[in-house]
Amino acid sequence: MPRTTAGGASPRDVWTRARGFIVAFVVLLAAGLGLAALNSGARHGYLDPRSADPFGSRAVAELLKERGVATRVVTTAEEAADAAGPDTTLLVTDPDRLGETQLRSIRSAIDLSGGRTVLLAPSTLSLPALAPGTRTNGDGDGDSPDANLDPGSACTLPAATTAGRAATGGGHRYTTTTGAAGCYPSAGHPTLLVLPTGIPGGDTVLLGSEDVFLNKNLAAEGNASLALQLLGSRPNLVWYLPSLADGNPDAAGTGEEQDFFDLIPAGWSWALLQLFLAAAVAALWRARRLGPLVTERLPVLVRASEATEGRARLYRKADARDRAATVLRAAARERLAALVGVPPSTAHDPAALVPAVAARLTAGRPPHDPAALLFGAAPTTDAALIALADHLDALEREVRTS
Repeated sequence: MPRTTAGGASPRDVWTRARGFIVAFVVLLAAGLGLAALNSGARHGYLDPRSADPFGSRAVAELLKERGVATRVVTTAEEAADAAGPDTTLLVTDPDRLGETQLRSIRSAIDLSGGRTVLLAPSTLSLPALAPGTRTNGDGDGDSPDANLDPGSACTLPAATTAGRAATGGGHRYTTTTGAAGCYPSAGHPTLLVLPTGIPGGDTVLLGSEDVFLNKNLAAEGNASLALQLLGSRPNLVWYLPSLADGNPDAAGTGEEQDFFDLIPAGWSWALLQLFLAAAVAALWRARRLGPLVTERLPVLVRASEATEGRARLYRKADARDRAATVLRAAARERLAALVGVPPSTAHDPAALVPAVAARLTAGRPPHDPAALLFGAAPTTDAALIALADHLDALEREVRTS
């Protein structure tokens, strides 16, 4: 016989029911591992100088390398500040992502390094800390679809006048109360500002849009020229890509370790929620429906008497008079216990059942001894077995009518 589990199902039945989910899980796992393996090579992320994707910046990094500019990628503000210097350009790809501690580190590098710092699309979240006296003045939604702008007649920055039109629109516009060179105006406000720092030779570049540095836009208009001149003025380039942990304002600078869920991007939380809902729908779809009983039409009808007769023939063929007598007496004891008020747990106890049955018998008509009928020896002949069945029926009728 096949082995069964605690619930009564064999391992084969369990496999038959669960194999669909197991196969689906294996396929999803293999697909995830395959995508992870494919994405672990040249794909790194948005504005990543190692990425050859349309939204990466590997083309700029390769052109700078040909001109002798060494590019170093860092992911924390501390690394970026330590690497800054007079011969270094520090590019911050997402300044709005930084917390207070990170903003202070970058501000310190701006004030003390004497080099160039390029901030891509900073807004009111980071401008007060990184460029005091400067604020945004709307965005470039009203520009042309390609967001290509002219340097403007008031532009005095050689890098902009040499490059000509570039994709600097479509992002932020800036105004400042400090002396600064402004270029590529949109609606009267520049999208590129160059602010001097306290140390001679140092400056800070605010660029309202990062489109200039993307691989897909580099060959258009004067984007390549502007990008190379902004990032290639020093022999070293530090490319700062803020990481998730480094950009969390709540955990920054507290010295507390972040748990696993703090490092999960917000988009993944929605993806996990969708997967949970999909699993719940699949569970409801595959769950067993509990409804009203439905009569099943059997191919063959077997009368109850036939089953009884068949079992009796088996007892007779095996000469199992003892087993037959045991079954008859056990059934009689259970029925009598219910009639005389004996609990089912003590129905097979002579000390509890026999006195209760004897008390219900009619005086002057004593049948056979109840103890001998209900708990006596097994009959040795077929006639004795038939007589036992008759006496048990008579005893039960006597108790019922008493």
